[in-house]
Amino acid sequence: MRIAQVAPLWERVPPPAYGGTELVVGLLTDELVRRGHEVTLFASGDSISLAKLVSVHPRALRHDRTIKDYSVYEMLNLASVYERAEEFDIIHSHIGCGALSYANLVTTPTVHTLHGTFNPDNEKMFSFAKKQPYVSISNSQREPRLGLNYLATVYNGIDVSSYNFHAQPEDPPYLAFLGRMSPEKGGHLAIEIAKQAGWRLKMAGKIDAIDAEYFEKEIKPHIDGKQIKYLGEANHAQKNALMGGAVATLFPITWREPFGLVMVESMASGTPVIAMKLGSTEEVISHGKTGFLCNNTQECISAIDRVIELDRYACRQYVEDCFSVEQMTDGYEAVYQQIIAKRFSQNGRFRSLISLGSDRT
Repeated sequence: MRIAQVAPLWERVPPPAYGGTELVVGLLTDELVRRGHEVTLFASGDSISLAKLVSVHPRALRHDRTIKDYSVYEMLNLASVYERAEEFDIIHSHIGCGALSYANLVTTPTVHTLHGTFNPDNEKMFSFAKKQPYVSISNSQREPRLGLNYLATVYNGIDVSSYNFHAQPEDPPYLAFLGRMSPEKGGHLAIEIAKQAGWRLKMAGKIDAIDAEYFEKEIKPHIDGKQIKYLGEANHAQKNALMGGAVATLFPITWREPFGLVMVESMASGTPVIAMKLGSTEEVISHGKTGFLCNNTQECISAIDRVIELDRYACRQYVEDCFSVEQMTDGYEAVYQQIIAKRFSQNGRFRSLISLGSDRT
């Protein structure tokens, strides 16, 4: 198949540190190339891929402070995709509602993976384009009331082999928190859990400008370098070491997380996850086997004593069985084939009707 993968320009593909969507796009793109597909990746110019790279800007927008209007580059990116639409059998968009209006202007089908959540603003656009094909990254992410044309749920996958397995946590023991320093990720709750339980906590994650005030008020005052440590933004190796050495990774989210790649990365490292029962966590964590699902901070605190009894090998095996890049790619290949088969069937019927009409004249 000739496939166009359309990534956000905010981060590089794959990201050097934080960037769940870009990590997934990178893994999927490279695996599709390895399987013999002809793949073109539309992403930032500093992206690294086995596919042919097309970019309208030389580096990730996040790191270019000279840009005043990011939306201009996102529109240029889409224009570069759809002016070449006839070169592809399918276009795979990972940028949310931005591609919806373009997709209706060409005959090449576009499938949209929804990596984020819905809000009153983007719901208007999705409702307008509800018949286009969609893929959810968890069942809990879906909003049935919108009536979108979901073809499948394809869980995000990771390259499990790139994560070192930690059979035992480090001594002295600690809890880990990895995620963007924002209210919805629950870093403040991770601190509350660690303090009330009397455990050390190591935290890592980026601080976006929009979350700077939250970090200054809710996180920074508690960082003492002893019980609560903040390690900054972590790259792949640092994330693996941080979570792999922990007794448990805390995932005390306050929103309906669409997937939560941190949970999978932690379990691949051998470390169980203690998470709030919100959004996708019930689909990603096997309760009582690879972690615990909790309704409040007190349940999270109680789970710490129980998490020590869990089998760290089982955590790793669970990810290999359910969230590998190979399984993710299998899922997307099936979606592509479904869309292309439907298009071929419709075009075939259309040509037959034309032929029949010609015979009757």
